[in-house]
Amino acid sequence: MRRRYFRYRSLDELAEEIESLGLGNDIKLSHNLRLLFSQVEVGGKRLKNSLAVHPMEGCDGTLDGKPDVLTYRRYERFGYGGAALLWFEATAVVPEGRANTRQLLICEENAKHFEALLTAARRAHKAIYGSDDGLLCGIQLTHSGRYSIGKPVIAFHHPVLDVRCGISSDYQMCSDDYLEQLEDKFVEAIKLAMKIGFDFVDIKQCHGYLLNELLAAKSRAGKYGGSFENRTRFIRNIIMKAKHELGDGIMIATRFNMYDGVPYERDSQTGIGKPCQFPLPYIYGFGCAEDDPLSIDYDEPIKLSKLLCSLGVSVLNVTMGNPYANPHIGRPFEHPPVDGYESPEHPLVGVARLLRGAREIQSSVGSLPVVATGLSWLRQYWAYAAAGMIEHGYCKVVGLGRMAIAYPEFACDVMNFGEADSRKVCIADSHCTALMRFKHHPLGQYPVGCATRDDVYKPIYRQALSGLAKEDVCGSSPLGGCGQM
Repeated sequence: MRRRYFRYRSLDELAEEIESLGLGNDIKLSHNLRLLFSQVEVGGKRLKNSLAVHPMEGCDGTLDGKPDVLTYRRYERFGYGGAALLWFEATAVVPEGRANTRQLLICEENAKHFEALLTAARRAHKAIYGSDDGLLCGIQLTHSGRYSIGKPVIAFHHPVLDVRCGISSDYQMCSDDYLEQLEDKFVEAIKLAMKIGFDFVDIKQCHGYLLNELLAAKSRAGKYGGSFENRTRFIRNIIMKAKHELGDGIMIATRFNMYDGVPYERDSQTGIGKPCQFPLPYIYGFGCAEDDPLSIDYDEPIKLSKLLCSLGVSVLNVTMGNPYANPHIGRPFEHPPVDGYESPEHPLVGVARLLRGAREIQSSVGSLPVVATGLSWLRQYWAYAAAGMIEHGYCKVVGLGRMAIAYPEFACDVMNFGEADSRKVCIADSHCTALMRFKHHPLGQYPVGCATRDDVYKPIYRQALSGLAKEDVCGSSPLGGCGQM
């Protein structure tokens, strides 16, 4: 029988569980929710509050990477939701770097459509709040690396993920020449994003995608692998080139993994996740202790944070894990993803790990704003933990991802009513992840939304499940990518 974790009838019951699990130093609860609506300085500008919408992919663009009807709907909802930092989703900078057939692609041909999407989000915000002063909108730029559709692009050979992705030992890694050219593609995308009108760009270095993999490329030869200096060459070059061409005033952010962790697999007897067998020393994950990769070694993540600060990065957004390999680390869940496993730990342990990481990074970079991650599992109590983080100086901004998909007005409701609505919150049932995994759609990818709370996505989810059953009968898998476990 599947274990039910979230059973709290009050904030006091949640607080008791936090203490009983020994997590009180990491998860702080505060009733002073007004702290969430204090202004925050970011890159010389001021956010009207300390709440962010994380970059959550909707997988609902056109086949050539333009935003489509559901994309506009989603960002209009985020716009009127009230969070002051609106982080547009992972957008590929080159066609071969897209993770699915409907991922957004930034290019000259699509620029006017991104401008219209940005305008729609700002217009929606203005319609509710009278002005978009204090609202910052940025776009996350990415290359999906080994999770790219068509042909994986890998920075190094991983002893577990290669097998899972069907990559042979003689598969060719991306060359240094390719990476040099890709640096310029990122800079071109940054310039285009600024021309479109975004306030900032985020260079994505998380969740197992190419730039995250480069941070962990200890086993790679050449100038992009081995030493810390080489493994950070790509991100350093992009930032320096962009600032050289656009000036120091450009606002650059980055969402990066503090800790990759090791891949997990489903125990065939219990259904619970367990670590895959891994070699020692473990040199295949950023932030992993080489002698015990189940533990976090903060030395390099802190070193990276200070380096990014010195390069003039305006905001750091910190996260952990790989959703295809160890989803419980980055997204504590009540029910597992369709291609996953039952949680090997109480989800509060995962929440605490993410918040502890944000605290470690914030303490290392002084006043530079750090965006914390990991509160969606807390449902209606997320705001108390967010306020606790702000109150104790553990971060400057708190972001919500899955919660924003289920409940886009999460900030507005807390501001107007003093609490979140338990009837609207994310319940971490992983239906959004399931939609992301399903590939048996005529366009090769189902659009992603909350099938629990959003009436638009309920029939989409039912349709996907119906198609899943038909695919199973035919003996083929509707799941794509390397996430199958």
